[in-house]
Amino acid sequence: MLRTGSLTGEDQLLCRSGSQKMGMANREISVNIPGNLDPVYSNRIQIAYKEDEFTFLFLHEIPGTNQARAKAIVSISPRHAKNLVEVLAKSVADYEQKFGQISAPAAAQPQESNVTIRGYS
Repeated sequence: MLRTGSLTGEDQLLCRSGSQKMGMANREISVNIPGNLDPVYSNRIQIAYKEDEFTFLFLHEIPGTNQARAKAIVSISPRHAKNLVEVLAKSVADYEQKFGQISAPAAAQPQESNVTIRGYS
């Protein structure tokens, strides 16, 4: 993602989007960000899905406690979820080429493999 300007007022971002595999041409789009939209930091995510959507619950886990605060909930179609995986993989590869390999923490705790959000199966 290429950012132009600062994060105040009505900003514009140039975003990489689309996927050749899904029949969409790669393109750049201009995104207007409202001045009252606050950035959110998340250090944990829970993902739930059902037939017609994926839901991402972005959390901020409070260090030293067994608590987390929900920061955002985002639902997308399965097709957009597939596109997200491809774009994220490309972005991580670009990041690692520029800044070096991302390594997992040495004492990483195993992640829960079956996470659900109330109301989803």
